[in-house]
Amino acid sequence: MAVATIKRGQSRFYIDPDNGATKVPGVTSVLSMLPKDFLKFWSAKLVAETAVSHWEHVQGIARTDPDGAIDFLKRAPDRVTRQAGDVGSKAHDIFERLARGERVGRVGPDMVRYATHFAAFLQEMQPEFLHLEETVWSDEHGYAGSFDAIARIDGETVILDWKTTRSGVHEDVALQLKAYAMADRMILAATNESIPVPAIDAAAVLHVRPEGAKLVPVSCSDDLLDVFLSLLPIFQWERERKKTVLGRPVWTTGLEETGTERRAA
Repeated sequence: MAVATIKRGQSRFYIDPDNGATKVPGVTSVLSMLPKDFLKFWSAKLVAETAVSHWEHVQGIARTDPDGAIDFLKRAPDRVTRQAGDVGSKAHDIFERLARGERVGRVGPDMVRYATHFAAFLQEMQPEFLHLEETVWSDEHGYAGSFDAIARIDGETVILDWKTTRSGVHEDVALQLKAYAMADRMILAATNESIPVPAIDAAAVLHVRPEGAKLVPVSCSDDLLDVFLSLLPIFQWERERKKTVLGRPVWTTGLEETGTERRAA
């Protein structure tokens, strides 16, 4: 049975199966604390492109429902992100089944090339998979996460991540994989048994797109864990602590209490 998770806002927390009470943030949720200025420009460009390419549709909505037209445009990045997430989920399922040596059978036309490229990786690189889709847990630092694979490749134990994003491989995956590698234990989905995380020699990302695939080495140096751990207090600040630092006004002249002040109080 996989380790249970819950969502709080935009963050995922893992529930310790040993007691059912302890919850810790997921690695990718912690990494969301990194500044991502490029997303602001990407979102703005996507909204503008949607307005231009769907001009008649937007204009038609705006005649009777201006708020609806605005909502349609501002949600354009969410629609693209959700679609990409759906593709990634389907591809990951196929990759896991192929890695386990299962017969996949027929796949949807949008997944055929993903499956073909992953099969080529298996054929040419001959990875020996030690663990697939398991959860790691850091008792010392209070985080958890689910990795895609740990495999022996060319004599090294490599922690792997599958990526299907159109934008490619981003640098923060080094922090993600290092956090997984340095967790205290692995919780096996089949039994909920905890075992040590094997010593990791290297890290890599297999980036798979319809047009091709590539295996990208990723640094696994010790200092990367320090960078990841520095994000944990920021995560706690954003998700919990900052809600406690503002009180209600004790004096005012003309200014109403803000929603933030009411929630904090």
